[in-house]
Amino acid sequence: MTLSSMVVSRDWQEISVLECILGGLHMDVSVETEPERALDRLSHTKVDALIVDCDLYGSSRLFGALQSKAKQFNTVPLVIMGGPRCVSTLDQTGALFAFEKPISVEQAVRTLSAARCMILDGRLRYHRIGMEVPVEVKGNTDFTTDAQLINVSQGGMRLFTSRTLDDAALQISCELPGSRSVLKAQAEVVWRDDRGNVGVRFVKVPPPHQRALQLWLAQQFLAN
Repeated sequence: MTLSSMVVSRDWQEISVLECILGGLHMDVSVETEPERALDRLSHTKVDALIVDCDLYGSSRLFGALQSKAKQFNTVPLVIMGGPRCVSTLDQTGALFAFEKPISVEQAVRTLSAARCMILDGRLRYHRIGMEVPVEVKGNTDFTTDAQLINVSQGGMRLFTSRTLDDAALQISCELPGSRSVLKAQAEVVWRDDRGNVGVRFVKVPPPHQRALQLWLAQQFLAN
């Protein structure tokens, strides 16, 4: 899965360096030279990462607008670049990452890699993978039943079963397709309908199983 980024700058030498780095991180790059135009695009287009040259005239107004209308733009993370004085005002801009100009390729790679990891973590937290896999469900009332997995995320599953699942505590077990790992978790029912669909939330997942699920979800996400 290719992520998107926007660079707001007129420093074409630095832009060319960023384009190479971001391309290597599998991130598409668009460039805006005017903060106002960047703000307008952000109001209509989803961008995964925004990189702003804080030496650019009008960048302070852009930062202000992003902070006051954070829910509208929903752009994370924000990265700033500039001289030492500009970078020292990181907290005032609302940015999460910063690096100085002229760009050190090593520093920029570390910074943008960290930003990319944050983006993927946010995406994967809610991203659901659909599939048809058998699931074993055990309850505290000594019953065991089979269900069909419809989709899974880091936080839970959607199942289909002919049996009513109303136990407060369930034990879920299934194999992740294409993986040698078996996912086991304690879960609870959070919703159901009259067609056999059930939503369960993971209450406790052993760390090795949680890690295996995270890696598997990341592989599926990046493969799409």
